[in-house]
Amino acid sequence: MRRSSMLTATASLSLPLVLVLAGCSGGSGGADDGAASGGFSVAVGEPDHLTPGRTTVGYDQVRVLFAPLVKVDDKGRTSYVQAESVTSTDARHWTVKLRSGWTFHNGEAVTAQSYADAWNATAYGPNGWAGNGQLAGIEGYEALNPAEGKPKTKTLSGVEVVDATTLKVTLSSPDSQFPLRLTPSQTGFYPLPKAAFKDPEAYDKAPIGNGPFEITSAWKADEGATVTAYDTYRGTKPKAPAITFKSYTDLNTAYTDALAGNTDVIGVPVSKYGQAKADFGDRLHTYEAPSLEFMALPLKDDRYGDVRLRKALSMAVDRDAVNKAIYGGLYTPATSLTPPSEVGAQTGLCDACAFDPAAAKKLLAEAGGWSGELTITYPGGLGLDELYKAIANQIRQNLGIDGVRAVPTADWAEFSEKVLGKKITGLSHAHWGALYPSMQNTLQGVFTKSGGCMCSNYGDKAVDELLQQADAATEPATAQRLYNDAQKEILEDFPVVPLFFGSYVYASTERVSGVTVGPADVELTRISVTG
Repeated sequence: MRRSSMLTATASLSLPLVLVLAGCSGGSGGADDGAASGGFSVAVGEPDHLTPGRTTVGYDQVRVLFAPLVKVDDKGRTSYVQAESVTSTDARHWTVKLRSGWTFHNGEAVTAQSYADAWNATAYGPNGWAGNGQLAGIEGYEALNPAEGKPKTKTLSGVEVVDATTLKVTLSSPDSQFPLRLTPSQTGFYPLPKAAFKDPEAYDKAPIGNGPFEITSAWKADEGATVTAYDTYRGTKPKAPAITFKSYTDLNTAYTDALAGNTDVIGVPVSKYGQAKADFGDRLHTYEAPSLEFMALPLKDDRYGDVRLRKALSMAVDRDAVNKAIYGGLYTPATSLTPPSEVGAQTGLCDACAFDPAAAKKLLAEAGGWSGELTITYPGGLGLDELYKAIANQIRQNLGIDGVRAVPTADWAEFSEKVLGKKITGLSHAHWGALYPSMQNTLQGVFTKSGGCMCSNYGDKAVDELLQQADAATEPATAQRLYNDAQKEILEDFPVVPLFFGSYVYASTERVSGVTVGPADVELTRISVTG
């Protein structure tokens, strides 16, 4: 159910997974499976893989079957799980110390070699694992991913096993955010047991992890599986004895099942945001996600070259009104470029994000006005029509521009092709969801020419230098200050129109309590069965 689970270099423009699911299927025997085991049921999308470094859809399952090295709470505080410490004196050379005594579900010891083997397999280009890019900052990554030909090595030169509980990690350049990369959503950093390499396909359906739950039988396609609490787990014990994951291809169906009491925990589809509070009341659970919804601009087009015009477009949008009408008030109007769920992020930095039609008209006039058509392009078929019709209407009415139109493409494929081919001549939909809760991920991904988003059309030398200084900082407070300075610099140029910080939105039945949503999405280990 993780909203940013589909992010890749091109899909970072994409929408929440729940928006692209279609059709429906049942779960693994329905809610009775969870109840029969004393546990609860969860709606998930059908996973592509359950091996951590391979998955793009199975995040909820992987995050209970495996334990991360580090986690971050909803206040931005980091703590250790499988790691005892993650330290560096220069932000480039890191020592990862593991807690001893931890085991995989088959009794095999979790060692530094378990991590090295997993990271090497994920980073090895010919394997084609989805988590490959998560290891890109480690020295030796390029050798495992050459531009041409087969790699001459299968191991990362920057990963050294010192002893059973110690890893030395050398990065290709300083990265003050490396510990945050080891948090739950970066599944390429989980360990793997020897069994994962003996029969990879069988393992992929019934993975042996090091986490609080173990899988009791192989995943059944279009049905699901049940996981049970691992008795000798050395971390914080889960509150429930079992979880039944029910596979859905349409979370609107899951929503109906939750209303009927047949599925205990669901991710609410955006199409239901407006009614979710009325339907579920205090059983609706939200968390401001590390994601940014924004509109990109064709900065090389002279018509958009004046920053006053760009700010005028932003100030003409009443984000509060749109949020209430479209998202049921469950999103947060953006007041900066980095959401507060990213560690150390400042808000209230974007003056031009405030709705002020009078000031917007004045800026537009100072910029020379606008003549002709102004389009907002967005991917059709994904439930975004009302959002962009509302924004187009506001810009038309508040700036007096008659030619404003919201224009859908036929589908996501056509939209992606137009964005990547630089074929959009006006504003366009864009989204970035960070897979680890750091300002670094959003600012580098969206606002540098080498970033993965490829949707802001922006790059600036001064910003790049600030980001590099932040990466190299050895003190967290210094890094955070520099990242915030970088976003202030970006906002001076105002290359995009920030709209909203997204949310993780879940609903639950009366059978469960303790449903908590945080930086890594819903915390399934903290849910108790009460009914």
